[in-house]
Amino acid sequence: MLKDFISVSQLNEDRFFQIYQLYKDFKEKYNNGDKKLSDLRGYSVLLPFFENSTRTRTSFELAGKILGADTINISGSTSSVKKGETLYDTIKTLEAMRSDFIVIRHYMSGAAHIVANKVKSRVINAGDGMHEHPSQAVLDAITILEKKGKIEGLKVVIVGDILHSRVARSDIKLLSMLGAKITLCAPQTMLPRHLEPFEVEDITTDINEGLKGKDVAIFLRIQLERQNKVFFSTLNEYSIKYGLNQERVNLLKEDAIIMHPGPVNRGVEIQSELVYGDRSVILDQVETGLFTRMAIYKYLLTA
Repeated sequence: MLKDFISVSQLNEDRFFQIYQLYKDFKEKYNNGDKKLSDLRGYSVLLPFFENSTRTRTSFELAGKILGADTINISGSTSSVKKGETLYDTIKTLEAMRSDFIVIRHYMSGAAHIVANKVKSRVINAGDGMHEHPSQAVLDAITILEKKGKIEGLKVVIVGDILHSRVARSDIKLLSMLGAKITLCAPQTMLPRHLEPFEVEDITTDINEGLKGKDVAIFLRIQLERQNKVFFSTLNEYSIKYGLNQERVNLLKEDAIIMHPGPVNRGVEIQSELVYGDRSVILDQVETGLFTRMAIYKYLLTA
């Protein structure tokens, strides 16, 4: 039984496919015109986001509203954190509000785990520091499954700022568990120092080698806000050495898909004309995210 969803490590194959079935059910209902459901009627959802977000916060909020919940946004820029409130005091405040769900994004790794251990509410980790982003990993896996028909045996390359990426950590854990063969590709300075915990097939600093023959290419955002030192000379240099252009698209398998958790630094990670190109499923990821988060709410309610 799951009270909270903090890490993809809480999932096994059965749990993932239970969430996937809920995803399919909700998507079918929505596409058939059922845009106001009652699964969470009478429940409340707090969304304290202490880092900026568009896709994750909006989709969790909209998912809650479609399911009938009362949703309340709490922005870090307007919260008492700006006045010096500690995480502990924030937790106690959230607990006192007696919400049924707390969907939290925080700049500190481990914050969601700390909150989950202190409150009775169901807690969903919407991204904690450089630790994890589990709902993004689930929607990425579902997007791949919907587009490719399977995950087991697929060759997946993750390109970019792996050192600072919570998406990469969650994607690696979940996709490996589901049988994908993962390659990491990044400048040496953007690879974690200790790679032993990462269950991957290969690690390379050569973008052409990394992309060759892959079924799925996941490009990561350069996380300048988490970088306290220089990891490459310029964004232009990074784009030349690691950005996706048409020549590099041709290295992938003919039916390969291109993914990105967003927001995309156009012309840096991916050339602008390829962001929504024929191979791109970036907008599909956004759509999948809505129904995936609906499924996560429902799963925690019934697990």
